[in-house]
Amino acid sequence: MTLRVLGIDPGLTRCGIGVVDVEPNRKAVLVHYSVVRSDILAEIDQRLLVIGRGIDAALDEFTPNAVAVERVFAQHNLRTVMGTAQVSGLALHAAARRGLQVGLHTPSEVKAAITGYGNADKKQVQTMVARVLSLAEPPQPADAADALALAICHAWRGGLRAPSTAAGAAGAATLTPAQAAWARAEKTARGRS
Repeated sequence: MTLRVLGIDPGLTRCGIGVVDVEPNRKAVLVHYSVVRSDILAEIDQRLLVIGRGIDAALDEFTPNAVAVERVFAQHNLRTVMGTAQVSGLALHAAARRGLQVGLHTPSEVKAAITGYGNADKKQVQTMVARVLSLAEPPQPADAADALALAICHAWRGGLRAPSTAAGAAGAATLTPAQAAWARAEKTARGRS
């Protein structure tokens, strides 16, 4: 069965969208990529509205089986991480509203899945995405290539799985070490609340 994954590289100024179809033999085919942009001079609510509408439109048009979103990670630039987190929330909400399973992947997980090296740079990721999708040249801008890389990573790392709450110990075996550590941390945090 072909798995269609919509990848979202969250950003408040540029939100990358990438859609791929992946066969059981891991062959990936490009369906679409784009970037949703918001005006940096607009108020935050209006910027989020624009990005949210773009995500909704892509989900409605391409009807994916799953959604892959870059996991927000700590950065020194609080303003950047806040915008990224807000857009991630929009993506998670839009997918959940449609009953779609969401995979969260760290940048290093995606880089390792696509290039074999967790510290690959943007150019290496773009080059490998082009190679995997048999494109004549790397997708531009980098936000779109990152979204495609997220979608490919998600499909290659298991695609559709039982939700982690129902998967139990069997599901834990399919997680990467970073995902397992994150799941343990989330479980501990839920236990405290």
